[in-house]
Amino acid sequence: MKKPVVDYSGFRLSKINDPRFSHLKLLSGWIGYFILYVLTENLIPAEICYPVHCRLDDVIPFCEWFIIPYVLWYLLIVGSLLYFLLYNVENFKNLQKYIIITQVVAMAVYILFPNRQDLRPEVFPRDNLLTRLVGLIYSLDTNTGVCPSLHVAYSIGIASTWMREKSVTKPWKALIVALAALICISVAFVKQHSVVDIFAAVPVCLLAEWLVFYRHKRKGAKENG
Repeated sequence: MKKPVVDYSGFRLSKINDPRFSHLKLLSGWIGYFILYVLTENLIPAEICYPVHCRLDDVIPFCEWFIIPYVLWYLLIVGSLLYFLLYNVENFKNLQKYIIITQVVAMAVYILFPNRQDLRPEVFPRDNLLTRLVGLIYSLDTNTGVCPSLHVAYSIGIASTWMREKSVTKPWKALIVALAALICISVAFVKQHSVVDIFAAVPVCLLAEWLVFYRHKRKGAKENG
């Protein structure tokens, strides 16, 4: 078993500014996000939200099997952040910054351009464990604040960060990319997002990609040159 690069056993909140632990402050971004999430979900009524839709949405059938990769997204986020937190602090910082950037942009859009999707089936075509899980997700997450999709944005950011991780094998990277791709399309098949939401996440990711992975590289190259 690999040894963590940082010994967190001595961590206390009073030591958050210690260089060994200061990267943990990036996790506070989740606090800000959840506060904004609760506010936007409860203060922006669905009636004033613009319905996002395209013709492709009507072609894609509802398929409850895609709820499996959809919910694996939560494990992918936690697992990735935990791995990098233990074994590659630089990639932890990169991924968390990537997530924060996508969160800020998405929340700004949700507030300035309130949107929703009206794609959820009124009655599930089948009654099974998976459709019940979809129903649970529907009950916990409203159909507002959907474009761009953070499910997609986080998945792309996670895949991008793992592709830069030198400590894992190519098959593992391929598995992560495949899971991220499945998650991205799952949002359309479980009718949590329009296809428009998927494509809208791409420019958000390109911005995060540039700010996190390329801007500092170019700045460092110029300084060294």
